[in-house]
Amino acid sequence: MRVTLSDEALRYITLFEDETDVSARDCLVDDERLVFVVPPGEMGKAIGPDGRHVKRVERQVGRRVELVEDADTPEAFVANAFAPAAVYHVTISENDDRVAYVEVADEDRGVAIGTDGRTIDRARTLAERHYDVDDVELT
Repeated sequence: MRVTLSDEALRYITLFEDETDVSARDCLVDDERLVFVVPPGEMGKAIGPDGRHVKRVERQVGRRVELVEDADTPEAFVANAFAPAAVYHVTISENDDRVAYVEVADEDRGVAIGTDGRTIDRARTLAERHYDVDDVELT
C-alpha cells in the first residue's frame, strides 16, 4: 500500500534522516509526538548509542519521538507497533473487515494500550496505512 505524506511529515522525515542516517518509511505527526517507521534491522542505528539520535531529533522538534520497525507481513508489523509490550501472537481476520487480533502478556496489557490509548491508536493508524487493516483489538 502506498502511504501519502503531508509536507510537514516530509520535513520531519528529512530531519530524521539527516540526524540518524536511516531512511524513514512513514511519519505520523500529532501535537505531542512523532512516530517514524524505520526499515527492518535499522532500529538500533536509528536510535543511536544511548539513544543519542532520537534525543537529538526530540530536542530539535520539541516533541517525543517514537520508532516502529517495519516488517514484511502485517502480523509482524502490528506486533512491532506494540513494542515494548510482549506480543505473543497476531491473527488477522480476512472477513469483510480486516481486524488484527493481538495477544499480549497480561502484565503488558497497560503498555499495549498506552497512556490515554496512544499505543493502540498508533498501532491502528499504522496498520491501516500500511496493510489496510481496519481495526486492531487486544485479546
